Amino acid sequence: MSRWAVVLAGGVGSRFWPLSTPERPKQLLALVTDKPLLHDTVDRLSAIVDPPHTLILTHASLTKAIRKLLGNIPRENIIAEPRPAGTAAALTWAALSIEERDGPDATMICVHADWAIGDDAGFREALLRAEALAVKTHSLVTVGIVPTRAEPGFGYIQPESETGDPSRVKRFVEKPDRIRADEMRNNGYLWNSGIFVWRVGDFLKEVEKHTPELAAALRHRDSSDAALFFGSVVMPVSVDVGVLERSKKVMVVPGDFGWDDIGTWAALSRVRSKDEFGNVTSGDAHLLDCADNVVHADAGQVVMYGVNDLVVVTEKGLTLVTTTEKASDLKRLVESLSAANLENS
Repeated sequence: MSRWAVVLAGGVGSRFWPLSTPERPKQLLALVTDKPLLHDTVDRLSAIVDPPHTLILTHASLTKAIRKLLGNIPRENIIAEPRPAGTAAALTWAALSIEERDGPDATMICVHADWAIGDDAGFREALLRAEALAVKTHSLVTVGIVPTRAEPGFGYIQPESETGDPSRVKRFVEKPDRIRADEMRNNGYLWNSGIFVWRVGDFLKEVEKHTPELAAALRHRDSSDAALFFGSVVMPVSVDVGVLERSKKVMVVPGDFGWDDIGTWAALSRVRSKDEFGNVTSGDAHLLDCADNVVHADAGQVVMYGVNDLVVVTEKGLTLVTTTEKASDLKRLVESLSAANLENS
């Protein structure tokens, strides 16, 4: 059996503005360790998947930076998507590429480049359990995270079994409100992590059966022209909506290894070390009588006194101040700024 890893490394990460930009998106930033998130992701997988069997899916504008960052990954394994077409199209193109090289029995471990993982060994063990289940049952397997809090920002999975063992997926729930999230956590639901494992052939059969958005693109499955494939996608669709929610062959493996989605500045308070008052700081920052703040000082010094639950970011002469609650809505802020504002940031 041949094992492949596919890392989704597209997206801008606008909720990490002004540090994150189209030229240097979130996955290329050192937000959790002293290495960029993408580097940490590939390094975490390297114990079970070697570089020649690792694919990176990204935007054409980022391939040069990613090649520089990941020098051990073959150039042909860094795949540029000609246009955004959703994760269903991206993972289908990756599956077709793997099938061409290694055949339909190859397994495919799919992860995102912007996560924090507390227990790397536990993470890899969960991936291998999911792989064994996918091979045995010919199912599409996802790893559902055992929730540690009621998180309305995540999707949820309801397993058919409440025993904590691998089981069929009963349904997916997209980003509930906080009250509903608390109820689901208490009722055995799992976080939808976006970790997927399957045999390439099994996945492609389900795409052909359930995803009409990709039907035209699949007519070019024997072509090596990515532009032709992605240009034929009728409508961008996520793999969750376009494949998993429609398939009857989806199973979930529970995982508990300190997974977190690094989606906003506020998320850093969960994955980085804090001072005794819950403040997370990077750069030159002086805080007095402050609690639960996130501070990133690119240059100069940030001084804060008597304030709580704020996000303060200085970057290239620009200062962002918001609350940890509103930090999840920075995309709206960025869209409201003029082109001149963005060029100067």
